[in-house]
Amino acid sequence: MMGVMKPVSAGILSFGVTLALGAAGVVVWLSSSMAYDLEMRLPGSDRPAGFTGQDVPEKIEGKLTAFDGKPLADARGEWPNFRGATREGVSDDMTALADAWPADGPKVAWAMKVGEGHAGAAILEGKVYLHDYDAENRQEVIRCMSLADGQAIWQYAYKVRIKRNHGVSRTVPAVTDEHLLALGPKCHVTCLDSNTGELRWAIDMVSEYGTKVPPWYAGQCPMIDDGNAILAPCGNVSEYINSAGEPAIRGRDVLMTAIRCEPDANGDRQGAWEVPNTDGWQMTHSSIAVLELEDFTKMYVYCGSGGVIGVRAEDGKVLWKTKAWKIRIANVPTPVSIRQEGKMFFCGGYGAGSMMIQVLNEGDEYAAKVVFQNEPAVFGSQQQTPVYYKNHLFGTRVDEQFICLSTQGQVVWTSGPDNKFGKEGGGYIVADDKIFALDDDGVLTMFSATPQSYQQLGRAKVLAGHHSWGPLAAADGFLICRDLGSIVCLDLRKKSENP
Repeated sequence: MMGVMKPVSAGILSFGVTLALGAAGVVVWLSSSMAYDLEMRLPGSDRPAGFTGQDVPEKIEGKLTAFDGKPLADARGEWPNFRGATREGVSDDMTALADAWPADGPKVAWAMKVGEGHAGAAILEGKVYLHDYDAENRQEVIRCMSLADGQAIWQYAYKVRIKRNHGVSRTVPAVTDEHLLALGPKCHVTCLDSNTGELRWAIDMVSEYGTKVPPWYAGQCPMIDDGNAILAPCGNVSEYINSAGEPAIRGRDVLMTAIRCEPDANGDRQGAWEVPNTDGWQMTHSSIAVLELEDFTKMYVYCGSGGVIGVRAEDGKVLWKTKAWKIRIANVPTPVSIRQEGKMFFCGGYGAGSMMIQVLNEGDEYAAKVVFQNEPAVFGSQQQTPVYYKNHLFGTRVDEQFICLSTQGQVVWTSGPDNKFGKEGGGYIVADDKIFALDDDGVLTMFSATPQSYQQLGRAKVLAGHHSWGPLAAADGFLICRDLGSIVCLDLRKKSENP
């Protein structure tokens, strides 16, 4: 990866007040000068001198604060977790969106500064949820804001000292009408009441499971499914030096687990099941995906450091494992489910390219078979997860172009050398039969979500900063985008729905 950011003053990282932006096409302005070097982006390359690691257990004490913000009234759409309600990167909101933009871009509903990072938003019942980091006060902050104007409704904060490492926060909370589940940069898990922000339970994965924090901090977006928190701590029993300077043991060999979001009558956590970490895998930046087969078997699929595993959602039974897909440096994109055929699509950077596997079963036995594998020049995405739509895969690849790929691994079309999306590539989603894609520098492009050809409909700069890598979120005709230190909420509705 190229384009490493130099250290920025702490002031830019603090949570800012909502900017009152009324004119269309206004972008967020961050009051600092940012210089960029061209060098390989490797773990720790932008950390301050003296950085000594991130896997030391810390005691977490949270504080809940209520504010005066109000949810968007009569909200219809939702984007309640990473990759939306369907977990496919496709909006199921029926709100009609504009087919073209004015010369100065789509209308800005609201914007604000946030802590340095790449964490995307979740949206539910007219509220926006964000896992943020307040560097000035050295605390993680789980924010609940209004979709209407960005005003704060409540926040839950806890002290954690974290040094920048190509950003800090980078996960999307999972939200239901009862619970919120968040996973912080140093693997602190927090389950809250999604309406009030009150704590239900919390876990320090490092101390409880022996989780090793990934090189660029945790990127695994947590999941709530059937009332359970679905997590992959990749725990291992290990030795460490305690506060008294003595050797001690911590951790549990747990690869994946399901924990009931609602505690028992005594307020204690209730575990549903655990998958043993028999191979000693470590946590990657990838998130858990869902695959459902034609025999109605539902499984959770996760890319660990040593390969891929599929476990039965009902009870955590291991159904299959494969070492055919693993990435040595950083496994970031999440597996993409091709549900009709029991297939999963994988992609990655650092020369990994892409691969399609098919999960086959004979009776009670399951196995993963490689269908095809592509070189990076055909398709490989370093950090963004492709979207499966209309029986095709859409995403950005290493030559900075957006491409459409068939499920047989063949390139159907590319955006061409005149329509590039950056070396890293920003987030992208499908909404109202259109693709909305950011590049590295805050330029948003709208084009038709069709396998026929690349048909661009609009392009505008909507963010002033760099590294606009955070996952997008869309609901009720609004699109939330972010760069390294700011968020913008765009009103994409057609005029008839946007008086």
